[in-house]
Amino acid sequence: MAKESMKARERKRIKMTARYAKKRAELTKILKSTEQSDEMAEAKWDAMMALQKMPANSSKIRVHNRCGLTGRPRGYMRQFGISRVTFREMALKGMIPGVKKASW
Repeated sequence: MAKESMKARERKRIKMTARYAKKRAELTKILKSTEQSDEMAEAKWDAMMALQKMPANSSKIRVHNRCGLTGRPRGYMRQFGISRVTFREMALKGMIPGVKKASW
């Protein structure tokens, strides 16, 4: 089980990512534009500085995938939203339909 403080930190990051997503998208759109002019160069510089001043945890890259049941950060299976260990335990108990025990 993950510490409650680690789970809380992840929830905080998810909220912050959602709060700054629109602003980040607008700034990255300015940075990726291909227009070549002096005004655009200055706008790109301003956008880059604005992105750097934003909180680091507002980036979606900072959010870790964690098991929905145990909070385990490693061995995460996106399709199910749980870790491989939890998946295996649930499959052995027959809680996941259509999964048969192979040679594991």
